[in-house]
Amino acid sequence: MNELKEIKTIPKSGNEILTSNGEKIGYKLLDFWRWSVSDIVSNAARGRFAEFIVGTALGFKLDNIRNEWDAYDLKTKEGIKIEVKSSAYIQSWNQKDYSPISFSIKPARYWDAATNIQDNKPIRHADLYVFCLLKHKDQDTIDPLKMEQWDFYVLPTYRLDNYKRSQSSITINSLKKLTEAKKFIELEEEIIKAYNE
Repeated sequence: MNELKEIKTIPKSGNEILTSNGEKIGYKLLDFWRWSVSDIVSNAARGRFAEFIVGTALGFKLDNIRNEWDAYDLKTKEGIKIEVKSSAYIQSWNQKDYSPISFSIKPARYWDAATNIQDNKPIRHADLYVFCLLKHKDQDTIDPLKMEQWDFYVLPTYRLDNYKRSQSSITINSLKKLTEAKKFIELEEEIIKAYNE
């Protein structure tokens, strides 16, 4: 049996056609994207979208495809490793009240896709964390594409490692005691500042 290798993913345009035995079946990859991730208020899509937002603030290249299995979410051209977390008051489902805001900060065991080996000890692999809060509280006007509806909190990882309360999650109130909310336009500068702290 041949040794299997990691698949090299290349960026898609969305115009790629679905086929069956070489025959077009009437759908494009863009149709799948529309179907699967149009609801960017939902938890799963919002988390990935928050990573994308932070990447855009850093001017990342779209050719660098998101790697589902990396030990951290983003890496800057300077080599800063970033973990991105998101939360929101409003969800896609019917709510009686706003969702409480907390973010996971649980250390993890890194699995290397190239070697298929997992670390023994869970740690925080990123240099810093960016906590993205979709702070808007009106269901009729919520729009994650509007950066003014977000707040961003940036913390170097060592401050989370020294956090005296839970080592698995942090609430918005605890986070506000450690750092201030930043706007999208301040994000790149704040990331560099936190990295150099």
